[in-house]
Amino acid sequence: MKHIIFGGDGFVGRHLAQKLLADGEEVIVADIVFDNRSFYSGATKIACDVTSRDAVRAIPIEPEDMVYNLSAKMLSPLQIRAKRHEFFYPVNYDGTKNIIEAMDKAGARKLVHFTTDMIYGHTLTFPMTEDHPVAPLGEYGQSKLDTEHLAAEWRERGMSISLFRPRLIIGPGRLGILEKLFKLIDANLPVPMIGSGRNPYQFISVFDCAEAAYLAWKAGVPNEAYNLGSINPPPVRKLLGDLVKHAGSRSILLPTPAWAVKRTLDLLDYMNMPIMDPEQYLIADENCVLDVGKGARQLGWVPQYRDEDMLIAAYDEYRAKKAGAPVPGDANVAPAE
Repeated sequence: MKHIIFGGDGFVGRHLAQKLLADGEEVIVADIVFDNRSFYSGATKIACDVTSRDAVRAIPIEPEDMVYNLSAKMLSPLQIRAKRHEFFYPVNYDGTKNIIEAMDKAGARKLVHFTTDMIYGHTLTFPMTEDHPVAPLGEYGQSKLDTEHLAAEWRERGMSISLFRPRLIIGPGRLGILEKLFKLIDANLPVPMIGSGRNPYQFISVFDCAEAAYLAWKAGVPNEAYNLGSINPPPVRKLLGDLVKHAGSRSILLPTPAWAVKRTLDLLDYMNMPIMDPEQYLIADENCVLDVGKGARQLGWVPQYRDEDMLIAAYDEYRAKKAGAPVPGDANVAPAE
């Protein structure tokens, strides 16, 4: 049996590959680029663009193989409204379809697939369990929800597909949207919050994501969906206040009227001048927290990393990179997607 990781050179994939290789498993990393080879030197590397049906079918999948789909287009870099569909769907939906159809052709039946918590849209219940209503607020979340519908169809044909819905993934090597925040803090500028900052904000560590995928394989790939998020996320105000203090910055946290900020951001988005994606700002002041109890009960998965530690580690990585120095701290403590 082989473990085939599509998007395996990416953020979660390289840590999953490491974990499997440490177990003595045979691993194939399939990706369009390979920038992180040192993470999985014992793996077989195969160039593959998941948007190409033929490229995916060229991967040597066999009936007993375990397949992971971690390939995705994310909310960064920011896209204007008119280009969002063509940006997200070829990889997120068509790529997933190509992988599942290639598995079917090869007789492989086991898939772990990552979607997103953004399929839920606005928060209707707190905390959100996996049966929370789904109503994505944009093309990214919709593209991921459509892959869940696709998974449901293939489950009926006999496939075992475990779905994971992570919050914002954070870990070494990827700063993403956090870089804008860190620049404000470094410049001692005010840090605006959408709303009062009393609502919690939840991350999930890349290491915890890799562990979840690993445990799904160990559990026999249940036909279930699982939320991935930290435990007891702190309020935004505390999370950012601790970071400003750690950075030695003179930045102040600036609460704003959420409705006014959202309408301003809506206008900028309508004018094709977005500074945030609607899927981010429309829920920014909500109690958007995922309940992760199902993963604990069914997989034995319990997140190990705290939001405060992850954000500070991300900032320290940002500072180290600016200074051209090695990343400080334990590589097993998380910095973002």
